[in-house]
Amino acid sequence: MKKRDDLRLLLLQIREGEHVRVEEHQSFARYCELKPEQIRILNVFDTPRFEPSVVDGYDAVLVGGASEANVLEPERYTFVSDAKRLLRRCAELDMPVFASCFGFQLAVLALGGEIKHRDVGFEMGTIPISLTELAAGDPLFRDRPDPFMAVSVHRQYADQLPDACELLAYTEQCAHAFKLRGKRFWAFQFHPEVDKRILVERLTHYKAHYTDGDGHLDAVLSSAVETPHSNHLMTAFVDRIVLGAGSQ
Repeated sequence: MKKRDDLRLLLLQIREGEHVRVEEHQSFARYCELKPEQIRILNVFDTPRFEPSVVDGYDAVLVGGASEANVLEPERYTFVSDAKRLLRRCAELDMPVFASCFGFQLAVLALGGEIKHRDVGFEMGTIPISLTELAAGDPLFRDRPDPFMAVSVHRQYADQLPDACELLAYTEQCAHAFKLRGKRFWAFQFHPEVDKRILVERLTHYKAHYTDGDGHLDAVLSSAVETPHSNHLMTAFVDRIVLGAGSQ
């Protein structure tokens, strides 16, 4: 069995700004409880075309969020097709996958589902996430409270999942987490890698993209809370799935 220091993960990153690239990498490392150098980055803005075989040799694949891209615009963002092929290869190989936000949307599309768009009234901030009955037997969700708080900021969403996906968490607006049946493959519409501090930084950085101005931004941030039960999902993924330290 591998030790934690021996692990090598691949982060499929969909970030254009340098500051957010670094912050996201550090956030994944922090909550995976790994050193940043254990997570290699494939940034799709630097490398928009790639083969699914880039995942070979890694212990797991992480997929991050995005604010500069839209999965519903594959003609503009040419990396979307290769990213979907990469995720399908992970499923075929039963490689452990932890996909967040944009990664969730890519996974839904890769598995044959549909993603929708919402211009107004979309989720933004820290919100309560509810669990399904299946969550009680899931290795990542079995010890989460119901509901638990998580960071969620997204315009695209899925209200139904492909048949092969087991719904684990949701809000009134959309599906929020699933496991691919029989595979070590999880996807989250919320952001397990983001805590309150990072939410404040990101929304402040992207306020023109998501908010109606400083007043709206202040209202969202003033209601934000800490999200430890969401953040711990990443630690559980490494401990229980990648390292296999607990029952799956």
